[in-house]
Amino acid sequence: MNIMDRSYLLSPLRGSKAVCSVSCGLTPAAICCRRFATKCATPILARRAYRGPLWVAALYLGVSLLASTAQAEGEPFRPVAGKFPPLEKAHSYRGELVFVDHANRRGSIRVQGSGMFFRNDPHPFAMLPYGMVRYQGAPADLRDIPLGTVLHVRAYLPPDPKTSAVPVLPIDNKARDANHNRGTGIAPAENHVLLLEDEPSHCLRQGKAWKLKEVDVQHNEGVIIASFESKEGANGQATEEKLTFDAATRIWRGREQLAVEELIAEGAWPASGKQPLDGQAVLLGITWKPTPNGIFTRFHISDIWLDDASMQRAARHQAEVHKAFIRSRWMAAWIDAVEYGRFGRAAVTATLFGGMDKSLYTDFKKDVPAMMNSVENTLKHTHGAYGPAHMASRGTILEVTKTDGGVPLGSSGIQIRFETDLIIEGIRPGRVVRVRPGNWPQVQVPREEYLNDSSPEERFPTPAIFPKY
Repeated sequence: MNIMDRSYLLSPLRGSKAVCSVSCGLTPAAICCRRFATKCATPILARRAYRGPLWVAALYLGVSLLASTAQAEGEPFRPVAGKFPPLEKAHSYRGELVFVDHANRRGSIRVQGSGMFFRNDPHPFAMLPYGMVRYQGAPADLRDIPLGTVLHVRAYLPPDPKTSAVPVLPIDNKARDANHNRGTGIAPAENHVLLLEDEPSHCLRQGKAWKLKEVDVQHNEGVIIASFESKEGANGQATEEKLTFDAATRIWRGREQLAVEELIAEGAWPASGKQPLDGQAVLLGITWKPTPNGIFTRFHISDIWLDDASMQRAARHQAEVHKAFIRSRWMAAWIDAVEYGRFGRAAVTATLFGGMDKSLYTDFKKDVPAMMNSVENTLKHTHGAYGPAHMASRGTILEVTKTDGGVPLGSSGIQIRFETDLIIEGIRPGRVVRVRPGNWPQVQVPREEYLNDSSPEERFPTPAIFPKY
């Protein structure tokens, strides 16, 4: 089509209902009010048809489209329902876990920024429905992680600010100076979390380790100098960090749990003074505690795993804790499609969320009986007066399919097709559900983990929940 015939050159104003044909949705009146409105992705050359050379119009169009594309690429990213967001779009930060509301899958982290760590206010965060928690190299729930643990965060802006379970902040908040020696970066607007992991989990995912350079011991406590780098060898970008330890630091070797004094008794560490450790590769559990001598930002070692066997043992224990938890609360998923039949029958296609132990997914098999219940984005059950099974849709798994190739973080890559003879209101495309295969135990969840109604007081209890004495 000749470029002069393209309707991106707005037709003369012939009525207020006419709109730009390139999907900006603005009426000509609105466009004229904006005078070359930036909201429109298409250039408006004039209120009347352009009369100049064709190549000028083409050049102007090309330049304008490039500018529009650059503007679109710079726009803030928010996850959308039904799509797992790309990890590269997430904002990364690190900090100390200081508060947990496990029933609503949210909490607060003291974020490490450019200033003095101890001055930083706790920063609220909320887990996305498909957000994953990892602790000691295994899947976890927020309730599993001790307060004070230093965590690595990958997070996004709230998908829907109107329904955010935590405060919604200005988009550029991570770049704002918090003053009073707190610096920048301590309160990012990206507070909806895809991945929350402790130090050993972070190292294992990235194939890195802490390499111990030197220890300085005084009275069974002191400082270790270590560098965070590739486990196989230095990458030239490692930076050294000073970390404290004390008599409460746990040291793991094979099946043994050792204390600092036992390493001293073996001669591995000195009773007093400094000793080089020759770059010994270990995994560290890192926390934060107030540091004396005017040092404002220095992290503390809670655990040292000296070998792979000890780390695998810790991960295996944590995995068992989490498997028992998921079997009692059911597997989370979201609805991809619903095929409605007659008299309440329906076939539901759902994608199971990722980050769980592999053995849990093997229980989802063709022809296995199952139950499906609607949940909030916090993964609280929403249907049932005394637990998830009360109003859940019952049926059979018709089919289980697995995605070949790369699977985005948050997804298991496993899709089930479930048939029920009584579909409930909350099972709709884009909504989140929990699913229970027939061989999982049917138990009642604690009162704080399901809803009788959707009021704010029910979702986020106030002090009024406490008895009157």
